[in-house]
Amino acid sequence: MILTLTDLESFKLKVQQWASNFDVFCFLDSNDYPDTYSKFDFAIAVGILEEIETDSFEELQIFKSTHPNKWIFGGFSYDLKNSIEPLSSENEDFIKFPLAFFFVPKHVLILKGNQLTIKSANDAEVWKEIINTTIVPSVYQQTSVDIKQRFDKEAYINTVDQIINQISIGNIYETNFCMEFYAEDVEINPLATYQQLNQQSPTPFSNYFKWYDKHIISATPERFLAKRGETLISQPIKGTAKRGQNETEDLQIIQQLKDSAKEQQENVMIVDLVRNDLTKSAQEGSVKVEELFGVYSFKQVHHLISTVACEQKPNLESLTIIKNTFPMGSMTGAPKFKAMQLMEQFEATKRGMYSGAVGYFSPDGDFDFNVIIRTILYNETEKYLSFQVGSAITYYAIPEKEYEECLLKVKAILQVLS
Repeated sequence: MILTLTDLESFKLKVQQWASNFDVFCFLDSNDYPDTYSKFDFAIAVGILEEIETDSFEELQIFKSTHPNKWIFGGFSYDLKNSIEPLSSENEDFIKFPLAFFFVPKHVLILKGNQLTIKSANDAEVWKEIINTTIVPSVYQQTSVDIKQRFDKEAYINTVDQIINQISIGNIYETNFCMEFYAEDVEINPLATYQQLNQQSPTPFSNYFKWYDKHIISATPERFLAKRGETLISQPIKGTAKRGQNETEDLQIIQQLKDSAKEQQENVMIVDLVRNDLTKSAQEGSVKVEELFGVYSFKQVHHLISTVACEQKPNLESLTIIKNTFPMGSMTGAPKFKAMQLMEQFEATKRGMYSGAVGYFSPDGDFDFNVIIRTILYNETEKYLSFQVGSAITYYAIPEKEYEECLLKVKAILQVLS
């Protein structure tokens, strides 16, 4: 069924509220950002025909192969790295998402422009249920959220100094060091919280994922990896600056970000890492940097974003391509293995879904996955809420400024929860 919508905002609220009655649904929203590679403006996958929870790319490939030409939505936890490399983590995971979880949905709704496509066994009934849904205003924060930090400012600065020492002795060149903010015994309305966060910080890879009692509430601006035909695309973010108070100041900040040797160094190191990762799946000589140091502006921050693309080797499975590049370079470091190994020592909790990815495999063989950053994770049963934040640490990093950058990145989340 294909329909033409006239009131997109009202429909978006209705379809989210309708979907929230199911145990599982995934909502992906581009928030109207221009994106050369996007298949849709938003997509929502609702209800389960088949599902898998696994710690194995190979098992997931079997699951995908048994459902050819189907939409499949799901997520990868950062800690799947331990199944790719000889790595481990003794840190605690408080949210407890599966390492990988995917589902074949009962209903898929795709919006492009004002054209809505419903893919379901009963399109007409689904449409009727949605349009008859009453939008009920809800309080997104039902109790005060007492946010705590795993690292206070002093501990953070001390840890970054230790990481810089690791760089100075040549163990790594760059890494992404992350810290957790959390709240215990807290009750929130996850969907309403997502709607508030998306209003505060609309981003091109925004998503809300309800997986039974666990929730991903994300305002991420970053694409991890996409496949379009035979082309693979990765768009790592490295380089951050605040928004200005007015247009003149904003333009000055953009120019400073463009000209910053430190931010460029961070970005180019990760671009090289991504190029190397893509080479494992690429036809020889096809890996190209389509854009280097592109400045992109969002409601809260400016970012340097680069685009790396290649043509894939023939007959390569999608899960093999993802495994070859996972976890994403922007959230690891260089050299990748050593950076991941060291961060397990310096960080206080498992990252779990933070630094992981959420997205889809489409019936035509394409896929698209984001990077889970700027994201609230919530375990409804255990009433535990978590959001993490990281920044790139190089030899020239100033710990106090890295701490300030972390606070800038979670500004929208703190506003929503305050």
